[in-house]
Amino acid sequence: MKKFTVAIHSFGNIGHRALEAALAAPDCECLGVIRRASSLGQDAHALRGVQDYPSLEALQEAKGKPDVVIVCGPSRTVPATAAALLAKGCNTVDSFDIHGEISATVASLHQAAVQGGVSAITAAGWDPGTDSVMRALFEAMAPVGSTFTNFGRGRSMGHSVAARAIEGIADATAITIPMGGGRHSRLVYVVLEAGQDFETVKARLKADDYFAHDELTVRQCADKAELALVADQSHGVLMERTGASGMTDNQILQFDMRINNPALTGQVLLSCARAATRMEAGCYTLIDIPPVKLLPGERMNHIKRFV
Repeated sequence: MKKFTVAIHSFGNIGHRALEAALAAPDCECLGVIRRASSLGQDAHALRGVQDYPSLEALQEAKGKPDVVIVCGPSRTVPATAAALLAKGCNTVDSFDIHGEISATVASLHQAAVQGGVSAITAAGWDPGTDSVMRALFEAMAPVGSTFTNFGRGRSMGHSVAARAIEGIADATAITIPMGGGRHSRLVYVVLEAGQDFETVKARLKADDYFAHDELTVRQCADKAELALVADQSHGVLMERTGASGMTDNQILQFDMRINNPALTGQVLLSCARAATRMEAGCYTLIDIPPVKLLPGERMNHIKRFV
């Protein structure tokens, strides 16, 4: 089985799980983790014997150039990080999740990828990501109709990171609560920095684009120990479509899953890293990628198993 190599860029919750997925894959070798110099040597157990480095250049000098860099930093930093890596001739994958900015991100990374002669796969988590594929398949099966994607109840990694970036917040966990019909409310638990006013911080949170479009409840925790009691990593989705196939209506389609959020995101990133080595230069999302390219092994073997 042909093997490919990866590097993990940033080592938060998603980076941890992407590393685990890489180590579990039969056709992947992780060359190392790229992280801040101040964090080097930390999280020895989570690194599972994999070396960490302060830069891509330091990793390359020690281990050689990886086939793919899996970008696991906060969404707002992803486009610039991925573009810089593409300019260095590295294939990239990421889980950028700001839905309203994905098309612009694809366009900008496509240009960088073509210029670098490499491929980029962006928005490659489970939503956006694999859920996007399900929405596309549902519409192919029932072209006229309505699809509702209901998230949770569970912890949103992207919203939690966004909340932690708000001025005055020392730590935060954002819980997504489904209201049906594709509508959601957000419950955000926050630990304030010393001297911060709760109502002022709440107003900043409410004004942020991550939270401005949904019903929002903000609750203050006394400290990080109290926050840990609500910060589990479970999540899920229930996707429903009612529509028509040809001239026959009342076709009802459903997709339901309950998952560990960062673990599934990390696994999808690793599968997309495999696909990135099989794509022509350019930037893609999961709806652009034939599913067989995500799987280890040979195409004809998968056709025999699945078709």
